[in-house]
Amino acid sequence: MTQLADYAAHIDNLARKLGLSYYGVDFELVPERFMMETAVYGLPVRMPHWSFGVRYIRQLVQRNMGHSRIFEVMFPGDPCKAYLVDVNSLAENVLVVAHVLGHADFARRNGLFRRSMSMAGGRILEQAAARAHRIERALAEHGHERVEAVLDAALALEAHIDVNRPLYRGPYEEKAARPSSIEDDDPFRRRWRHLPGEAAPEPVDRTEPRKTPPQPEYDLLWFIAQYGPDLEGWERDVFLAVREESFYFYPVFACQIMNEGWASYWHARLLREAEIEPPDLYVSAIKAHSDVVRPHASGDTLALSVNPYHLGFSIWEKIVDTQGLEAARQICAEEDDFGFVRNYLDPALAEQLDLFVYEASSDGSLKIASREINAVREAILEPRFNFGAPRVAATDVDVDGSLTMVHDYQSDGRGLDLRRAERVLEYVVRVWRRPVTLRTVDEDGARHELNTRLH
Repeated sequence: MTQLADYAAHIDNLARKLGLSYYGVDFELVPERFMMETAVYGLPVRMPHWSFGVRYIRQLVQRNMGHSRIFEVMFPGDPCKAYLVDVNSLAENVLVVAHVLGHADFARRNGLFRRSMSMAGGRILEQAAARAHRIERALAEHGHERVEAVLDAALALEAHIDVNRPLYRGPYEEKAARPSSIEDDDPFRRRWRHLPGEAAPEPVDRTEPRKTPPQPEYDLLWFIAQYGPDLEGWERDVFLAVREESFYFYPVFACQIMNEGWASYWHARLLREAEIEPPDLYVSAIKAHSDVVRPHASGDTLALSVNPYHLGFSIWEKIVDTQGLEAARQICAEEDDFGFVRNYLDPALAEQLDLFVYEASSDGSLKIASREINAVREAILEPRFNFGAPRVAATDVDVDGSLTMVHDYQSDGRGLDLRRAERVLEYVVRVWRRPVTLRTVDEDGARHELNTRLH
């Protein structure tokens, strides 16, 4: 630990000299089990739910099969918090320190991260612990079964937020301005009303009750928390707690390729320019770097998914080489993965990285469908659209409280798995407690209307 602290201080000084700008970073060495739990939960302390146990088992299986190894977990904030695994080698943790400083610079520089921090503050770990404590109080007061049912519904919808709206929103205005009628705009009628001897017209109420919601509402967590007809206060709090955490995780999701690539670019550069001694430590750290940014699982195995570290690192290297570091920093500040991949993954780099779109047949065989650059870009970005979730809006609450939702499949570009959609609707109706309807299309494009009632 003493050696690591010395190397960390040296790398930090170099990073500042090279122009990296970040809030302080608190590093902590932790056991591997703690690291796995933190990676699965997304936070060191988070609301309890059975789904995290399922994710933990999956992560454990992947690790035991050699497919997944977690070197670090870093949480942006003021200060940032970074956990390093205590069984990593010294060389690996030296690499991780440099990698984390790249992440910290990205988080302070990028617009999405800055917006998230301005809305939520820079104390995510403390805020998450406070929310977990509120859930624990609800468990003690209302019982495990009731609280878990609400958490089931909230976590089933955790991706359904509207990141274009603010984190903290008030309810809709109760009345909306009503457009003036043709009669009000008629010049003759206006003159008639002002003839001598005519009584002054009665004041006209220019407002009318708003429909709920007044426009399609894509922030389903917020909408249910605000307008669920029979939700109790603690239930609304659960929905808003899940929503707050989704807002925190969105920049990490939307900038993964950029962020991991930027951190990888800087850890490589910092290690190269830090003149680390002894030389065998530097060689070991660079070997760890090559393991992180390699394109394939091992050797020459064909990769059917993109390694975000490798792709992001390759794009940033080309940007810095061709446009310079200051241009790269401007791109870092202004883009997310959509703009980054569409604007800077060019045909030459895609060919160099051997990127392609593939199709799977019903018999399990695979074939290359396209190497055209726009097809490659969109194949990379498609899973990242709308937080990876179908775009669904609440569109109407009827007088009896029944809720209608509509799947915007045209902008979404895909149909729904109807069985899965029905399961999610069952969660929704448990908390809405009135009939819920979803209008959508299936995977073949056929229209469907799913109706669910509370049993």
